Amino acid sequence: MSEKRRKILIILSIAFIVCVSLASLGIAYSGGVRGLGLLGVWFFLTFGIVVVLAQVIPAGIVFVSFVSAVLNSHHKGAMPVRTT
Repeated sequence: MSEKRRKILIILSIAFIVCVSLASLGIAYSGGVRGLGLLGVWFFLTFGIVVVLAQVIPAGIVFVSFVSAVLNSHHKGAMPVRTT
């Protein structure tokens, strides 16, 4: 991986985490959490969202592969085999 692409991925990762953190902080604050509990809820929501998203992407890939394998015929281009 080139150095330029690596820097772009790092910047995008940091921007994503900051966006998720700010959104979860807003949700926690608007929910009425104040004080030290706000920090705990903020961390819980932020890392919970990141972990769930990290699991959803591979699960979606596996699910789409499963559906396409079930719907496609296994013998679509196969040659018939003769037994004597």
